[in-house]
Amino acid sequence: TRQEREIRNLSAEIESLKNPQNLNPSPRLDELREENTRLKYRLNILKRSLQEEKTHCGKSTMNINQQLQEIFGEAIRTSCPELENPPLAVTPNQQPKFGDYQCNSAMAMAQMLKAKGLKVSPREIAEKIIQNLPDNELVQKTEIAGPGFINIHLKKTFVSKLLSHLLINGAQPPPLAARKKVVVDFSSPNIAKEMHVGHLRSTIIGESMSRLFEFLGYDVLRLNHVGDWGTQFGMLIAHLQDKFPDYLTVSPPISDLQAFYKESKKRFDEDEDFKKRAYQCVVRLQSKEPDFIKGWNLICDVSRREFQKVYDCLDIKLIERGESYYQELMTEVVKEFDGKGLTQMDEGRKLVFVPGQSIPLTIVKSDGGYTYDTSDLAAIRQRLFEEKADIIIYVTDSGQATHFQVVFAAAQMIGWYDPQVTRVEHAGFGVVLGEDKKKFKTRSGDTVRLMDLLEEGLKRSMDKLKEKERDKALTPEELVKAQRAVAFGCIKYADLSHNRINDYIFSFDKMLDDRGNTAAYLLYAFTRIRSIARLANIDEAMLKKAAETTEVILDHEKEWKLGKCILRFPEILQKILDDLLLHTLCDYLYELATTFTEFYDSCYCVEKDRQTGEVIKVNMWRMLLCEATAIIMAKGFEILGINPVQRM
Repeated sequence: TRQEREIRNLSAEIESLKNPQNLNPSPRLDELREENTRLKYRLNILKRSLQEEKTHCGKSTMNINQQLQEIFGEAIRTSCPELENPPLAVTPNQQPKFGDYQCNSAMAMAQMLKAKGLKVSPREIAEKIIQNLPDNELVQKTEIAGPGFINIHLKKTFVSKLLSHLLINGAQPPPLAARKKVVVDFSSPNIAKEMHVGHLRSTIIGESMSRLFEFLGYDVLRLNHVGDWGTQFGMLIAHLQDKFPDYLTVSPPISDLQAFYKESKKRFDEDEDFKKRAYQCVVRLQSKEPDFIKGWNLICDVSRREFQKVYDCLDIKLIERGESYYQELMTEVVKEFDGKGLTQMDEGRKLVFVPGQSIPLTIVKSDGGYTYDTSDLAAIRQRLFEEKADIIIYVTDSGQATHFQVVFAAAQMIGWYDPQVTRVEHAGFGVVLGEDKKKFKTRSGDTVRLMDLLEEGLKRSMDKLKEKERDKALTPEELVKAQRAVAFGCIKYADLSHNRINDYIFSFDKMLDDRGNTAAYLLYAFTRIRSIARLANIDEAMLKKAAETTEVILDHEKEWKLGKCILRFPEILQKILDDLLLHTLCDYLYELATTFTEFYDSCYCVEKDRQTGEVIKVNMWRMLLCEATAIIMAKGFEILGINPVQRM
């Protein structure tokens, strides 16, 4: 900005005035000193107004950590101009008695100076950093602890102002420099096969990542890369022709596609003639013969309807773009690799070797057909060049990590993208285990059908609500709403609250427990917070007016703790944007709910008459703290894809 440029020019002028070599002792010296003082004064005013401009940038909720990093970053650069890229470490303080945040840069800076032959103690560096802190509204005071930690205490008035800003504007994302395009590839089941628990993880994680990017203002394309092409379709169509010869005019009852698939697979493995015919069907499907395309569409439609039932329950939005979409593009990919001399023949197969990768990609099989490698290369090329994606994220199980690593490396080798400019990432996840810690299966050893799993969740959540006698307090409609919110919220949260990289144990009992870090606990906590205003007869209009007129007082230690916790929300989202680990948001929401409970137990929001139960006094600033907690929880739920209900 113009202000920043002016600050740079003024700083340079001040530096040159400080330098005695530039000055001849002359009568102008006093003038120059005066000029220097005036420049410094103007510089400070500019810095302050720039700081305020950044602090109040529109409606967005400020990221305190980021703001502190800017303030301390400036002080660090001024303190040690001889260091290139000095380390900047500002984190929330784990022990509140020592302050709210901590800057731990001095130790690393001392090491860097030592490497340059300069011996300075970390404490001296910390002192220098504190002296060079620019004027700001955030920091109340700083203290040096231990070898050189800087403990930072925030100004209560400033935190209070931020809470009022949040109450008036709601939870708003930080301003985006440019609206980037993000492609999230998730769910991706195979046509003609049931969706299983692995697809459940990909679906839940991918949906939540998409919601996070959308909230932060990115343009998100959610893609369902379904397996809808290949040999198995020849096999299925051949079986269809035998079992339902009039399938072209009458829709065959292949609603149980899984059984249909198993029968055709058995024939394919045991009957040579059938196998030959299946291969002929593949060829005829690939050359787009109308009857074969019709049979193929029929199988795809039956599958789609089954998938949609799962997506409807879990409120998932996706655009289907199966492997069939990339057929023509695969031919282009092979041509391009050939044209650049990047392919090698091996026993009739066409391979691509990428330097530094342990395995090659097979882009054409010996029978001339294409592979997963070819279709994934075609997909990444389409996403980079046609969709013009800035960020592409693949959400699949960790078993596919090597495959994607090679595909990404090949795309870089051929020059499709530069990892410094475009972020292409595989967000892998572990497997789902049963309570016996073995791979999650039914008693008979089959994969668990997702619809069965979701229906079981609904049944158990209703039992839980009845056990709590909610059926007596809620209308039938409210009860069904609560049942769905608890069942599907618990299944999603159980998945998202585990670090996705690890395997996790699927247990309905743990999910539906309303103690501990579960959706059941958080949903009940949220409903309770929302009911406080209702019980005090305070409506939305009154809260809105109070947000604009009442200062949020933070004198009690539990008020202060809650206020700071609420305002950590933007830093949590920034962290997830960097590492795509959603359990951080779950941990934060759980911490927020427990911090709220501590506050509510210690600080009266509403004071009632012991005898009559009548409300005598409402502490409005505390009601506003309840409201701010609810605003953040609701936004967190929205990103996780959990649907809270007003009454439970």
